[in-house]
Amino acid sequence: MADAASHASYLPPILTFCAGAVIAVPIFRKLGQSAVLGYLAAGIVIGPSLLGVIKDPNAIRSTAEIGVVLLLFLVGLELQPSRLYSMRKDILGSGLAQMGLSAAGIGLAGWWFGLSAAGAVAVGVALALSATSIALQQLEERGHGSEPYGRRTFSILLFQDMAIAPVLALLPLLATTGGPDAGSPMRAIASLGIALFALVLIVLAGRYVMNPLFRILAHSGAKEVMTAAALLIVLGAALLMEHVGLSMAMGAFLAGVMLADSHFRHELEADIEPFRGVLLGLFFMAVGMSLDLELVAANWLLLALAAPLLLLFKIAVVTSILRLSCSSWLEAIRAGALLSPAGEFAFVLLPLGLAQGLLTPQQAGVATALAAISMLLGPIAARLIDAALLSRVAPETMEEDFDGAGNSPVMVIGFGRFGQIVTQALLLQHIDVTVIDSDVERIRSAAQFGFKVYYGDGTRLDVLRAAGAGKARVICVCVDDRQAALHIVEMIKAEFPGVRLHVRAYDRIHAIELMKANVDFQTRETFESALGFGRVTLETLGLTRDEADLVIDHVRDRDAQRMEIQFHEGLAAAINRVPRVAPEPLVPPRAKSKPLTPETRQVIEDGGAEVAIGGVGEPER
Repeated sequence: MADAASHASYLPPILTFCAGAVIAVPIFRKLGQSAVLGYLAAGIVIGPSLLGVIKDPNAIRSTAEIGVVLLLFLVGLELQPSRLYSMRKDILGSGLAQMGLSAAGIGLAGWWFGLSAAGAVAVGVALALSATSIALQQLEERGHGSEPYGRRTFSILLFQDMAIAPVLALLPLLATTGGPDAGSPMRAIASLGIALFALVLIVLAGRYVMNPLFRILAHSGAKEVMTAAALLIVLGAALLMEHVGLSMAMGAFLAGVMLADSHFRHELEADIEPFRGVLLGLFFMAVGMSLDLELVAANWLLLALAAPLLLLFKIAVVTSILRLSCSSWLEAIRAGALLSPAGEFAFVLLPLGLAQGLLTPQQAGVATALAAISMLLGPIAARLIDAALLSRVAPETMEEDFDGAGNSPVMVIGFGRFGQIVTQALLLQHIDVTVIDSDVERIRSAAQFGFKVYYGDGTRLDVLRAAGAGKARVICVCVDDRQAALHIVEMIKAEFPGVRLHVRAYDRIHAIELMKANVDFQTRETFESALGFGRVTLETLGLTRDEADLVIDHVRDRDAQRMEIQFHEGLAAAINRVPRVAPEPLVPPRAKSKPLTPETRQVIEDGGAEVAIGGVGEPER
């Protein structure tokens, strides 16, 4: 059992990180800035350059980088292989052009300032990379991941992640202190073969192993095991990629892509999201802690000029490339602003360049500080540029964009007998539907309808958010648990107020509770079917179709009137009016009931003192 000293060794840093995040992030969000800036600022304050609460930032960076790994996994979950293939031109064309032109321009500037040719290449490549976590975080905060400029931004980021492996192999080849076999063709071919084998292994596992595994775990009913399995797959794929010379982020991304078509996708996304958020925040704090303020003060003039120029240059490169690829000026500049800060891998490549002798400690320190400052200034510049651009957009254009975004699908929570009938009508009209259910067999049934079907607990806010509840026009709550339905209604009303809510009511009392919750539409699950049943019975007894319809409409109107009274005055509004909800005839019967047995007579007489004024039917509810 651990003693008090061992507990004390790790608790203070954890408390420090939590306190820094809790204080800094709300302040920056209050100022209208990204949460990323809050994490970076907190890292600077608690790092060795100021308060010195954390002495060694590198000690936590390896753990913090898992946040970037989980981020790429979640990004992969959003990209089906077919969609990824459709982005190949943007990935290879725009991504390669951005990387090449940015690295060349920054490298030439570095060489002009006195770097060696090899050092200039190292700095150029390191600073040409963009901050995947910052760009994706900003897109997520704006909700623009599916916008054209958001997709092109991601395409360039994806190419940069794929380029990490060749870049890591390039730096030792440039080193003057490299071993004699550093550039061996056979070694390079062997490394490439191992990397390709690992990629094929992940693809095959994703296609033939992951879905059956999650199906077995879902049948077990242990949700924490699903979380453990998700972390196992993500971190396992990342570790495998790292061992074969590729980036951990690339392995996690591939694992996500392989699960993008899975019915369990949104449950996995909801399980991973909390870990991603915490560890990604820790990563940004580690970047802030790595900023050496003494070095910044000693080179303040150089950094004050270089940081804005770096941002402007990268914005200009991306804007030019995307403008040539038929993007509008607005989209091109917005994407360029998101890609302007240096990336997370700069803090991997620059120390490697120092270790290989390509850079002096002074040069590596200045380049690292420049990367950190660009990550600090980049989100601010992106927000200012975005605000300035949108202020010039014509209102008519903004309204058109809003209308286009409004064609969101219907979401159906619960795919039991009620939900299946509801979706039949939507299917006939070819309406896009997202179905959420926590029953594996129902998920399999829903897959036959051609809907987007996802395994998940509809009472969890993170699952609803991950499945796109905020983008749906209508959410149909079709679960057969009255308390679960009320809980879902409460969450949706609080988190997604613009969405229409159509809810299945269990019985009359439940319907009134839903009316008080201000749902847009509710219906009792047996009411309309019972009326239809009664109409057919009337026709069988000799009434015409029109006569039967008039009777049924009269019953429906009388029931609606009584429901309105009970809604406004309460289920126990007056002792002589609505003491309880119970079956009651809507019109006075023409004759008294006739008990056919003594037992029946006794039951009626015992209950005669009670006044039964309530709804039609539903005596057992």
